[in-house]
Amino acid sequence: MSQLFTEQSIIGEIVTEFPKASDLFKTYKIDFCCGGNRPLIDALEERSLAKEEVLDKLNSLYEEAKALNNQDTDWTKATFTQLIDHIVNTHHKFLNEELPLLSPYVTKVLRVHGAEHQHLAEVHSLYNQLKTELEQHTIKEEADAFPLFINFENNPSDYNKEELTKLVTELEDEHDGAGDLIKEIRNITADFTPPPGACGTYRLVYQRLANLESDLFQHIHLENNILFKRAREL
Repeated sequence: MSQLFTEQSIIGEIVTEFPKASDLFKTYKIDFCCGGNRPLIDALEERSLAKEEVLDKLNSLYEEAKALNNQDTDWTKATFTQLIDHIVNTHHKFLNEELPLLSPYVTKVLRVHGAEHQHLAEVHSLYNQLKTELEQHTIKEEADAFPLFINFENNPSDYNKEELTKLVTELEDEHDGAGDLIKEIRNITADFTPPPGACGTYRLVYQRLANLESDLFQHIHLENNILFKRAREL
Protein backbone atom coordinates (compact mmCIF):
# COMPACT_ATOMS: atom_id res chain seq x y z
CA MET A 1 0.00 0.00 0.00
CA SER A 2 1.36 3.41 -0.96
CA GLN A 3 1.95 5.81 1.89
CA LEU A 4 0.79 9.41 1.89
CA PHE A 5 3.58 10.54 4.21
CA THR A 6 7.21 9.67 3.50
CA GLU A 7 10.55 10.42 5.09
CA GLN A 8 10.84 13.45 2.80
CA SER A 9 7.48 14.91 3.86
CA ILE A 10 7.82 18.27 5.60
CA ILE A 11 6.93 17.93 9.28
CA GLY A 12 4.76 21.04 9.49
CA GLU A 13 2.93 20.09 6.30
CA ILE A 14 2.19 16.64 7.75
CA VAL A 15 0.48 18.22 10.77
CA THR A 16 -1.33 20.67 8.52
CA GLU A 17 -2.68 17.80 6.43
CA PHE A 18 -3.30 15.53 9.43
CA PRO A 19 -3.50 17.47 12.73
CA LYS A 20 -3.62 14.32 14.86
CA ALA A 21 -0.07 13.58 13.72
CA SER A 22 0.93 16.07 16.40
CA ASP A 23 0.05 13.51 19.08
CA LEU A 24 2.37 10.94 17.52
CA PHE A 25 5.14 13.49 17.05
CA LYS A 26 4.82 14.53 20.67
CA THR A 27 5.28 10.89 21.71
CA TYR A 28 8.52 10.72 19.75
CA LYS A 29 9.57 14.25 20.79
CA ILE A 30 9.57 15.46 17.20
CA ASP A 31 9.27 19.25 17.04
CA PHE A 32 6.48 20.10 14.60
CA CYS A 33 6.16 23.81 15.37
CA CYS A 34 9.48 25.66 15.39
CA GLY A 35 11.15 22.73 13.62
CA GLY A 36 8.25 22.13 11.28
CA ASN A 37 9.91 23.36 8.10
CA ARG A 38 12.25 20.40 7.59
CA PRO A 39 11.83 16.87 6.20
CA LEU A 40 10.70 14.20 8.63
CA ILE A 41 13.87 12.20 7.97
CA ASP A 42 15.96 14.96 9.57
CA ALA A 43 14.07 14.63 12.86
CA LEU A 44 14.13 10.83 12.71
CA GLU A 45 17.89 10.76 12.25
CA GLU A 46 18.46 13.48 14.84
CA ARG A 47 16.61 11.45 17.47
CA SER A 48 17.87 8.05 16.20
CA LEU A 49 14.30 6.86 15.62
CA ALA A 50 13.29 3.84 13.56
CA LYS A 51 12.14 5.29 10.25
CA GLU A 52 9.84 2.42 9.26
CA GLU A 53 8.18 2.28 12.68
CA VAL A 54 7.33 5.98 12.77
CA LEU A 55 6.17 6.11 9.15
CA ASP A 56 4.02 3.00 9.55
CA LYS A 57 2.34 4.41 12.66
CA LEU A 58 1.84 7.81 11.05
CA ASN A 59 0.25 6.46 7.89
CA SER A 60 -1.82 3.90 9.79
CA LEU A 61 -3.24 6.62 12.03
CA TYR A 62 -4.05 8.70 8.98
CA GLU A 63 -5.87 5.83 7.26
CA GLU A 64 -7.83 5.03 10.43
CA ALA A 65 -8.88 8.65 10.85
CA LYS A 66 -9.82 8.88 7.19
CA ALA A 67 -11.93 5.73 7.43
CA LEU A 68 -13.75 7.11 10.45
CA ASN A 69 -14.13 10.48 8.75
CA ASN A 70 -12.46 11.91 11.83
CA GLN A 71 -11.06 15.02 10.23
CA ASP A 72 -10.21 18.19 12.11
CA THR A 73 -10.93 21.65 10.77
CA ASP A 74 -8.85 22.33 7.67
CA TRP A 75 -7.34 25.67 8.62
CA THR A 76 -5.55 25.94 5.28
CA LYS A 77 -8.94 26.75 3.74
CA ALA A 78 -9.92 29.32 6.38
CA THR A 79 -9.63 33.05 5.85
CA PHE A 80 -7.04 34.97 7.83
CA THR A 81 -9.86 36.33 9.97
CA GLN A 82 -11.24 32.87 10.75
CA LEU A 83 -7.83 31.44 11.61
CA ILE A 84 -6.85 34.44 13.71
CA ASP A 85 -10.16 34.31 15.58
CA HIS A 86 -9.47 30.66 16.39
CA ILE A 87 -5.92 31.40 17.56
CA VAL A 88 -7.04 34.28 19.77
CA ASN A 89 -10.12 32.59 21.20
CA THR A 90 -8.43 29.23 21.76
CA HIS A 91 -4.68 29.54 22.23
CA HIS A 92 -4.29 33.14 23.39
CA LYS A 93 -7.24 32.65 25.73
CA PHE A 94 -5.56 29.56 27.17
CA LEU A 95 -2.29 31.42 27.75
CA ASN A 96 -4.00 34.46 29.25
CA GLU A 97 -5.75 32.23 31.76
CA GLU A 98 -3.13 29.56 32.44
CA LEU A 99 0.10 31.56 32.70
CA PRO A 100 -0.91 33.66 35.74
CA LEU A 101 -2.75 30.75 37.37
CA LEU A 102 0.18 28.35 37.11
CA SER A 103 2.78 30.87 38.27
CA PRO A 104 2.11 30.71 42.05
CA TYR A 105 2.21 26.91 41.98
CA VAL A 106 5.62 26.95 40.29
CA THR A 107 6.81 29.30 43.03
CA LYS A 108 5.27 27.18 45.79
CA VAL A 109 6.97 24.01 44.58
CA LEU A 110 10.32 25.82 44.51
CA ARG A 111 9.78 27.20 48.02
CA VAL A 112 8.80 23.85 49.51
CA HIS A 113 11.01 21.44 47.56
CA GLY A 114 13.79 23.60 46.11
CA ALA A 115 16.39 22.74 48.73
CA GLU A 116 16.04 19.04 48.00
CA HIS A 117 15.45 19.31 44.25
CA GLN A 118 17.75 22.06 43.04
CA HIS A 119 16.60 21.89 39.41
CA LEU A 120 13.34 23.55 40.53
CA ALA A 121 15.13 26.90 40.73
CA GLU A 122 15.89 26.62 37.03
CA VAL A 123 12.32 25.54 36.28
CA HIS A 124 11.09 28.60 38.15
CA SER A 125 13.44 30.91 36.26
CA LEU A 126 12.67 29.42 32.84
CA TYR A 127 8.93 29.43 33.46
CA ASN A 128 8.88 33.08 34.43
CA GLN A 129 10.98 33.97 31.41
CA LEU A 130 8.59 32.00 29.20
CA LYS A 131 5.57 33.62 30.85
CA THR A 132 6.91 37.13 30.24
CA GLU A 133 7.86 36.41 26.63
CA LEU A 134 4.52 34.80 25.79
CA GLU A 135 2.51 37.59 27.40
CA GLN A 136 4.42 40.21 25.45
CA HIS A 137 4.20 38.11 22.29
CA THR A 138 0.42 37.66 22.39
CA ILE A 139 -0.09 41.37 23.06
CA LYS A 140 2.10 42.20 20.07
CA GLU A 141 0.19 39.78 17.85
CA GLU A 142 -3.23 41.07 18.82
CA ALA A 143 -2.31 44.77 18.77
CA ASP A 144 0.00 44.88 15.75
CA ALA A 145 0.38 41.68 13.78
CA PHE A 146 -3.13 40.29 13.43
CA PRO A 147 -4.72 43.58 12.30
CA LEU A 148 -1.98 43.78 9.67
CA PHE A 149 -2.79 40.26 8.44
CA ILE A 150 -6.48 41.12 8.12
CA ASN A 151 -5.72 44.43 6.43
CA PHE A 152 -3.44 42.68 3.96
CA GLU A 153 -6.09 40.09 3.18
CA ASN A 154 -8.64 42.83 2.49
CA ASN A 155 -6.24 45.28 0.86
CA PRO A 156 -3.19 43.52 -0.57
CA SER A 157 -0.40 45.88 -1.57
CA ASP A 158 3.37 45.80 -1.88
CA TYR A 159 3.69 48.07 1.15
CA ASN A 160 1.44 45.89 3.30
CA LYS A 161 3.29 42.78 2.14
CA GLU A 162 6.66 44.29 3.05
CA GLU A 163 5.48 45.31 6.51
CA LEU A 164 3.88 41.93 7.08
CA THR A 165 6.98 40.02 5.99
CA LYS A 166 9.17 41.92 8.45
CA LEU A 167 6.73 41.30 11.28
CA VAL A 168 6.40 37.60 10.46
CA THR A 169 10.18 37.19 10.72
CA GLU A 170 10.12 38.80 14.17
CA LEU A 171 7.25 36.59 15.32
CA GLU A 172 8.96 33.43 14.09
CA ASP A 173 12.09 34.36 16.03
CA GLU A 174 9.96 34.83 19.14
CA HIS A 175 8.35 31.44 18.54
CA ASP A 176 11.81 29.87 18.36
CA GLY A 177 12.68 31.44 21.70
CA ALA A 178 9.51 30.22 23.39
CA GLY A 179 9.94 26.76 21.90
CA ASP A 180 13.51 26.55 23.20
CA LEU A 181 12.39 27.54 26.70
CA ILE A 182 9.63 24.94 26.99
CA LYS A 183 11.95 22.28 25.56
CA GLU A 184 14.54 23.14 28.19
CA ILE A 185 11.90 22.86 30.91
CA ARG A 186 10.94 19.44 29.54
CA ASN A 187 14.58 18.41 29.54
CA ILE A 188 15.38 19.38 33.12
CA THR A 189 12.12 17.88 34.43
CA ALA A 190 12.85 14.52 32.75
CA ASP A 191 9.88 14.89 30.39
CA PHE A 192 7.69 16.39 33.12
CA THR A 193 8.13 13.31 35.29
CA PRO A 194 7.77 14.11 39.01
CA PRO A 195 10.10 12.29 41.40
CA PRO A 196 8.84 9.34 43.46
CA GLY A 197 6.77 10.51 46.39
CA ALA A 198 6.14 13.96 44.91
CA CYS A 199 3.29 15.84 46.54
CA GLY A 200 0.07 16.72 44.75
CA THR A 201 1.16 20.27 43.93
CA TYR A 202 4.47 19.02 42.51
CA ARG A 203 2.63 16.58 40.23
CA LEU A 204 0.09 19.24 39.30
CA VAL A 205 2.79 21.67 38.20
CA TYR A 206 4.46 19.09 35.97
CA GLN A 207 1.15 18.06 34.41
CA ARG A 208 0.18 21.65 33.71
CA LEU A 209 3.59 22.38 32.22
CA ALA A 210 3.07 19.41 29.89
CA ASN A 211 -0.36 20.76 28.94
CA LEU A 212 1.18 24.18 28.33
CA GLU A 213 3.75 22.64 26.00
CA SER A 214 1.07 20.75 24.08
CA ASP A 215 -1.08 23.84 23.54
CA LEU A 216 1.93 25.99 22.70
CA PHE A 217 3.11 23.58 20.01
CA GLN A 218 -0.34 23.57 18.38
CA HIS A 219 -0.47 27.35 18.65
CA ILE A 220 2.92 27.87 17.01
CA HIS A 221 2.13 25.30 14.33
CA LEU A 222 -1.00 27.15 13.24
CA GLU A 223 0.94 30.38 12.96
CA ASN A 224 4.28 29.25 11.52
CA ASN A 225 3.09 26.53 9.17
CA ILE A 226 -0.26 27.93 8.04
CA LEU A 227 -0.85 31.63 8.78
CA PHE A 228 2.68 32.91 8.17
CA LYS A 229 3.33 30.53 5.29
CA ARG A 230 0.16 31.63 3.49
CA ALA A 231 1.02 35.29 4.01
CA ARG A 232 4.42 34.79 2.39
CA GLU A 233 2.88 32.97 -0.57
CA LEU A 234 0.30 35.65 -1.39
